[in-house]
Amino acid sequence: MFQFELFLNHRIHRTHGRKISFQCIPWFLLLIALSSMAEPVKRPNVVILFADDISAREIPVYGSTVWADEKGRTCSDPKLRAETPVLDRLAAEGCYIKNAWSATSCMPSRAMLMTGRYAHLQKWWENGDLGTVETHNGKRTWLIFESSPILIGYVARWGGYASCWAGKTQMLVNPDQIQGFGFDEGVLTPGDESNPNDMPNSFKLDPKIVDGKVVMSEHGWPAVFNCDTGNDAKDGYPMRSTAFKPHITVMNEHGVKTGIEWKKTELNDYGADIELDYCLEFMERQHKKGKPFFVYHTTHLGHDAFDWLLPDSGNKWPGTPVVKWDGEKYERTPVNITGEKGEYNTHGTVSEPGIHSHIKYIDYIIWRYLEKMKQLGIENDTIFIFCADNGTSGYGKHQVDKQKGTHIPMIIYAPGSGMVRTGEQDILVSLADILPTLAEMMQVKLPFNYEIDGTSFWAYLTGAKDLHHDWIYSYKNGYQMIRGFKVLRDGHGKWWDVEKDQPDLNSYPLIEDWEMVSGEHKKERDLLKGILPRLDKHKTEHDAPSE
Repeated sequence: MFQFELFLNHRIHRTHGRKISFQCIPWFLLLIALSSMAEPVKRPNVVILFADDISAREIPVYGSTVWADEKGRTCSDPKLRAETPVLDRLAAEGCYIKNAWSATSCMPSRAMLMTGRYAHLQKWWENGDLGTVETHNGKRTWLIFESSPILIGYVARWGGYASCWAGKTQMLVNPDQIQGFGFDEGVLTPGDESNPNDMPNSFKLDPKIVDGKVVMSEHGWPAVFNCDTGNDAKDGYPMRSTAFKPHITVMNEHGVKTGIEWKKTELNDYGADIELDYCLEFMERQHKKGKPFFVYHTTHLGHDAFDWLLPDSGNKWPGTPVVKWDGEKYERTPVNITGEKGEYNTHGTVSEPGIHSHIKYIDYIIWRYLEKMKQLGIENDTIFIFCADNGTSGYGKHQVDKQKGTHIPMIIYAPGSGMVRTGEQDILVSLADILPTLAEMMQVKLPFNYEIDGTSFWAYLTGAKDLHHDWIYSYKNGYQMIRGFKVLRDGHGKWWDVEKDQPDLNSYPLIEDWEMVSGEHKKERDLLKGILPRLDKHKTEHDAPSE
């Protein structure tokens, strides 16, 4: 092991010197695997369903008195409350984390989960504020697998797992770079990361160009037109459909090295279903081979999007295929959409718009995962984790006040795994904890000299530890947020008393006079203030280290 650690230390040094490429990553992971070989031990399968832009308050088990309406406004309308019978059961029989934190938007949150690191190490500070690297071809984004050569895909490979990545990427400059993340195969709906020339599809918004120049909207981003109708789109940004008639790419289909392939889809095809069907088939294939599997399913559900079926509606969250819960199981209504060029009839097979419909469809997806596990006889051999990347659009996403942007749901269901904690768990968890937790679940030993910010929470869930973190941290650009059990400092530098729960999960009292709070509050404040300078590198170490 000693020789391996010296090698890894040298490789990590070269990474910070920007000489690493993803083609050479598997070599040092092979050395990791060889160095950690011991008696074969049964390893649990792991499935992570990572939702998009969903605050904890949107999930009923968290007990919030408010949630988002169909336009993104805060409401208490019970008709717009998500129905989640399956998530409710998993939270009761498994557990849910009371305060789990992400970053405030998609890309830094995904980088945090994949690397186990905060932005002071991996340099992805915010959407549109990514660290850069100088190369012989000029300056470009410092890619996650360059800054952080140990990613969740490689942890799975190191543990002997077959791995699949499905859904949203938002980690790439071009789709071919998927090979750098360590996953064996996948089915991807990249959305705005796809090149419009790569695959013909009318369900896309392209930039409006006049006299060879991109027209800018009043919001400061490119004006767009609907390629389906040929008309200007009132709202939106350049994107490709990830819902009906989605843009789909397949990587290494069935383990065969085929590179990236575009797949043609039809009007009634739904992206979340294509992703799910691929993942379930992947699970069955690997189970038949007797190999443990890791599924990383990053669904677009929860994210607002343009509604190509109702292009003039202004819907924030377009409807999904209709699903109904009969008390024991879900039934999905077959999709039947007819029409063309913006004139469509859904024949009652598409739900009403709203984030509650997206969450209900997530619940249906989870039910199908559980049914597949039962069919394969592996329900007690599989760990299921549900979480999200940041707060709800229109409420928390991009926000740095209190914990509106960072407070996400996290539910863990692991029957037969030795997990003893059930129901609500009053601990502090970060998305950075996922990588080391996976490593412990998969019985993979991370090198002692490789720096990460996360800590495994598996020992807590199995009862080996009585406490996890005493603080959690987040960021957006140069803003810093940190909290403990009694106080929270938000991105504006304001301190809030979080000792007592609030009905809306957010209306904490502002601390204006520190003499009015307990000595424990002040002690925790001083602890948190002492942590911030070490992580405050946005101005001083924004980009990749120089030679």
